[in-house]
Amino acid sequence: MKLIVNGRDKQFDGLSLQTLIASVSKNPEHVIVELNSGIVKKDRWEQTQLKDGDRIELVTFVGGG
Repeated sequence: MKLIVNGRDKQFDGLSLQTLIASVSKNPEHVIVELNSGIVKKDRWEQTQLKDGDRIELVTFVGGG
């Protein structure tokens, strides 16, 4: 299936949001997920099945000073 992840077209086999995040993020504890213009809370990642054409934005928080 084709997904748009952070503005780029990507090809994946069927997967959950949790699996996608684990495959692209080194530190998923610090990720906020937007799926088709809506925020998905972490407790919903595992149940959220992605569909062809979904748009996902992954925002990682980085500390600094």
